[in-house]
Amino acid sequence: MTASLPQTLVLIGAGKMGGAMLEGWLRIGIDPKGISLIDPKPSDEMVALANEKGMRVNPSAKEIPAADVVVLATKPQMLDTAAPAVQAFIHPRTLLISILAGKTLGDLAARLPNAGAIIRAMPNLPAAVQRGATAAAPGKGVSAAQRATADALLGSIGKVEWLDDEGLIDAVTAVSGSGPAYVFHLVECLAAAGRDAGLPADVAERLARATVEGAGELLFQSPLPPGTLRQNVTSPGGTTAAALEVLMADDGMKPLMRKAVAAAKRRAGELSG
Repeated sequence: MTASLPQTLVLIGAGKMGGAMLEGWLRIGIDPKGISLIDPKPSDEMVALANEKGMRVNPSAKEIPAADVVVLATKPQMLDTAAPAVQAFIHPRTLLISILAGKTLGDLAARLPNAGAIIRAMPNLPAAVQRGATAAAPGKGVSAAQRATADALLGSIGKVEWLDDEGLIDAVTAVSGSGPAYVFHLVECLAAAGRDAGLPADVAERLARATVEGAGELLFQSPLPPGTLRQNVTSPGGTTAAALEVLMADDGMKPLMRKAVAAAKRRAGELSG
């Protein structure tokens, strides 16, 4: 179904992720005059952008006609406090999209009973450069048209994966939600290993960073699976093969990553509710 962009959209929480999403919406052509920002302490940059584009900042619910979409992007722990104010922006035809970590569709429905159509989404940090990975799970009241609208909004910041089972969100959090930190730590570790191998610290860091940047871009542009790309740069008996013998050993990277993702998933479950 072709997505219909919302005429009126309320963004509640204009922090880093909310701001990244806002930039994406403007890029895909949403009329900024139909966007309202709700944030008790918006940044100077956000206020300047709103003034430049004609967006409203902290209007009352009475000033906004029935919103097509409300996007909830506050900190999860603020949900209980913010719920009464958020509720006022939600009308029977409003689609609510929540990116609150740990807050289930049930949690949201209980605290925001006006919301008949709710989508729970989990974006990640690269959304800030339009290369995000977002997984989304729709509630039962979401129509095909609303799902298409959400797909367009979330797709403005990167790739979107739709889940039939909301219970998979904790695994998403552990893989793509927290995953950028794992990659950043890989750069730290590769740079440290370069220093131990004798490289000057600044050179080791630049090489490690450029290597991961380049490998990521190659992965982005290539249709080949990552295993094939790995094989393509691994000559039998060569230096890469020697390193991979260590990384692919029984106690190498795969079991370590499994443990890391399992720990993150477990913690995501503990934070739910």
